[in-house]
Amino acid sequence: MSCGIALAAALLLSDPSVALAAAQPVAVPGAPISVASEPLFADIVARASALKALASGFTTDSIPTDWTDFRAQATALAALDMQGHLILKDRGTDGDLKCILRGIAEDIPLKLDAVEAATSPAARATALSELTYLLNDNVEVVTAPPQPEV
Repeated sequence: MSCGIALAAALLLSDPSVALAAAQPVAVPGAPISVASEPLFADIVARASALKALASGFTTDSIPTDWTDFRAQATALAALDMQGHLILKDRGTDGDLKCILRGIAEDIPLKLDAVEAATSPAARATALSELTYLLNDNVEVVTAPPQPEV
């Protein structure tokens, strides 16, 4: 069993909001709906907001002392983003949000690695800025009003 499947199964079993989101009815074609109030997506917004606030407070001198915990929380957020992607894919709804959530899920680990790999304060500042922007984007895409398919 791959690590990704194991993590998804663990999240599904441990987080009731994932099961609740998966149980939502299939969307009516042509009628955009907002998922922001659904438990899983509200959890994504709350976690991304909290992590963005933490990341905004990090200094560029060195890796923060609580980085291991931050990384674990951000990795868990990435897994929730992927769950959101899979749920929207199963529903056959919201193509843009579905794709964006997958992209964010894939980008979070890359941005975390970039912070760790930074060898200068300037490089770390850039990496932290990109990570903070991605976390902010995570909030904004979920809370944005849904748009009709183009």
